[in-house]
Amino acid sequence: MRFDILSLFPEMFPAVLSASILGRASKGGFASYHLHNIRDFADNKHAKVDDRPFGGGPGMVMMCQPLHDCVQAVEKMDETPATRILLTPQGEVLKQKRIEELAKKPRLLIIAGHYEGVDERVIDELKPLELSVGDYVLSGGELAAMILIDAIVRLLPGVLGHEDSAAEDSFSARGQEGKRLLDCPHYTRPQVWKDRVVPEVLLSGDHGAVEKWRQEQMIERTKNRRPDLSEE
Repeated sequence: MRFDILSLFPEMFPAVLSASILGRASKGGFASYHLHNIRDFADNKHAKVDDRPFGGGPGMVMMCQPLHDCVQAVEKMDETPATRILLTPQGEVLKQKRIEELAKKPRLLIIAGHYEGVDERVIDELKPLELSVGDYVLSGGELAAMILIDAIVRLLPGVLGHEDSAAEDSFSARGQEGKRLLDCPHYTRPQVWKDRVVPEVLLSGDHGAVEKWRQEQMIERTKNRRPDLSEE
């Protein structure tokens, strides 16, 4: 999958994109990351990309021209059709279902918003999918973009070491009725730690019993911690 990332601060990304699963996905050819500085497309000598909002008020607003021209130029860099995404607190709250849909796309063009917001006219023109990583405000969309990319890349076939790893994650795992579940508790060595012991069933060697216990734990944990998931 090709990721085109449009940002005013592209220098924030390399360390994250080169580490852990994201780095392994890139080295293995499962994902490619392309960083683009929106400032490079400003049509003024000072590379100005923001201005004061009409009507007054605090903060600055990202201007139409630099972002629009950046999107147009970047899309022409590869013939693969791109799905445009804008990270914004006003967007659809990101959930696993949407992540699974995006993981099937061949190319994503991700715009990291900044300042007080983006001029509404360029949003209307570009018609991106607007996404939010939660009901809170960050200084910019860069961190949100990293979250989005990480969540998508780990679903790409071949990226994780075990083919069932992603399917058993919280929000991906499903109950018998197809409802999304939280993951079950996990344990490793030593068998006893601070007088706390690993559940006996996990030491039994009975794979059927282990699977049954894990499913029960997932259902119980979801019921106690995230009852709202049963409504999805």
